[in-house]
Amino acid sequence: MSNLLTILPMAIVMVAGPQIVSAIFLATSEQARRSSVAYVLGVALAVTIGLTVIYALGSVLDLRPSSGDEDKNWVDYAITVLLLFLMVRVYLRRHDTEPPKWMGKLATASPGFAFKLGFLLFLVMPTDVITMATVSTFLVRQDSPLFHAIPFALLTLLLVATPLLVLLLLGPRADVILPKLRTWMNANSWIVSEFVILLFLILSL
Repeated sequence: MSNLLTILPMAIVMVAGPQIVSAIFLATSEQARRSSVAYVLGVALAVTIGLTVIYALGSVLDLRPSSGDEDKNWVDYAITVLLLFLMVRVYLRRHDTEPPKWMGKLATASPGFAFKLGFLLFLVMPTDVITMATVSTFLVRQDSPLFHAIPFALLTLLLVATPLLVLLLLGPRADVILPKLRTWMNANSWIVSEFVILLFLILSL
């Protein structure tokens, strides 16, 4: 349970930034429902592959600490360095509030494009790769099974699907709420991410 409470908030870091903004754009696109579902499925595949591969690699390398084993302390240091790097990266990019030019294409995105975007965005984005590496390595170090990452993955998908849920629940009113949500996320997501990373760093130490 303690492991779950430690890694669960990191799902917020996974979606903060272009990831959730893309989901909002898709929820206001021409094929909003189909494209949003495809995007979430792409994210699900990316997160599953990312967590599984890194966890398997950590298990093969046997990164689990043993009593009196001082040789593997470098793993703890590496995790700490990754988290500090992630905090610095998030802070330096805090003023990047303008969405990338390619997001303009999301208004007419097809479900196929949305799926590929969700898959690639979460699998190659440095912030997400570092976050998944941190979560998987943490579980290996705690000698916890991979399925303990399922709540983390599900929360990530729930957060990504939030714009779609808003659209389904509110209908036309979502056209007013989603742009406001996008603006707030652009301006404040870095603060939330910094807090979550710092919390994870404290709990893991």
